[in-house]
Amino acid sequence: MILTMIVLFFGLLVMAVPVAHVLVIASGGAILWGGELPTLLVAQQMVNQTLSFPMLALPFFILSGSLMMSGRLGEKLIGFASELVQRRRGGLGSVSVVGSCVFGGVSGSAVADATALGGMLIPWQKREGYPAAFTAANNAAAATIAILIPPSIPFILYSLVSNVSVSDLFVAGVLPGLMLTAGFVGVCNVSARLRGFPFLAVPFDGAKLRRLFVEALPALAMPILILVLLRFGIATPTEVSVLAVLYALAAGVFLYRDMTFARFGQALVAAGIATGVVMLVIMGSSVVGWIMTYAQVPQRFADWCLGTLQAPWLIIMAMNFIMLIAGMFIDLPAAILLLGPIFVPLAQAIGLDLTQLGLMMVLNLAVGLYTPPVGTTLFISSSIAGVSIVQATRELWPFYLVALGTLLLFSYVPFLTL
Repeated sequence: MILTMIVLFFGLLVMAVPVAHVLVIASGGAILWGGELPTLLVAQQMVNQTLSFPMLALPFFILSGSLMMSGRLGEKLIGFASELVQRRRGGLGSVSVVGSCVFGGVSGSAVADATALGGMLIPWQKREGYPAAFTAANNAAAATIAILIPPSIPFILYSLVSNVSVSDLFVAGVLPGLMLTAGFVGVCNVSARLRGFPFLAVPFDGAKLRRLFVEALPALAMPILILVLLRFGIATPTEVSVLAVLYALAAGVFLYRDMTFARFGQALVAAGIATGVVMLVIMGSSVVGWIMTYAQVPQRFADWCLGTLQAPWLIIMAMNFIMLIAGMFIDLPAAILLLGPIFVPLAQAIGLDLTQLGLMMVLNLAVGLYTPPVGTTLFISSSIAGVSIVQATRELWPFYLVALGTLLLFSYVPFLTL
């Protein structure tokens, strides 16, 4: 049964079938072929996974991000990020990095960041003299910072398969997010100095920076409010997600005064589509996960690793390698939901903290978002910049070094997991 599911899974992926449909078809086909389990099990498992109360946080966080990113708030955030770093060497590239960090506190989605920021910043950077391939690579890598800054959709998904507190994951994600931000800004700075990228030689305007900071403050404060409410037990993740929607509505109506019924309707439709895609992946992966548990795949995999690799540091390295490879071919939500049930028992067996495993998983799979052949943010950024995937990939090697260095630190230095 497991072999049938694996063959169907990779066969359908090669045929470019959407991963959500692949999960449902592969699991259903395996049950039919095996004949051991009733086919009704597929429907039962798909429905059961959607009945979890914490799952309500997912659509509400997506909706809050859609509401805040569709209005003037995005312009204010970009204006603040630009004023903050554009005067330095590599400053125009650093705007994408800092912008992704602050946008991450609103959207929680790397794809949304790559699309929104890339559409605004890549044409501007090209006009100022930056190589098109570098702007694409920079935007593709920087967009992944968003999935580490709360509210992070991947962390919510990981909490479903690991039973780790969402608040613990949100807090733990801040440090690697800031480290990646600093590292990618360093890449922009060094690249600009070595390759002679232009920079804006304009005088510093403290009053303008303060004004832009105040205008962007409602968005900058959102991740802080989320962390405070969750960390001190004031509200549950689901309650916080609803409050985030109300916060976004209040900001649009009373502060920026750009919220209209048409814009609200567009945000609802966009959030509904995004939620539907993620929910279908969750439903399909729940069936696959149940079949693997029924066949004792996680336990057998853990026993094999403990018996063959033995040393915890080797097991952690093997886990990282598997997650990196998986991220290159499978969408991030599906990869988390598929690998989580396999790696959680193994992490418990070697004494690896599950919050630390969550960071490792998101950091690994984030690299897959800008790595061929799938590379969602790489594909989006390359399309906006008008360059080929190959050209953009050649510019990515310093970003890979920073990302892999950060990954190794959080894999082997446990106290960094806050």
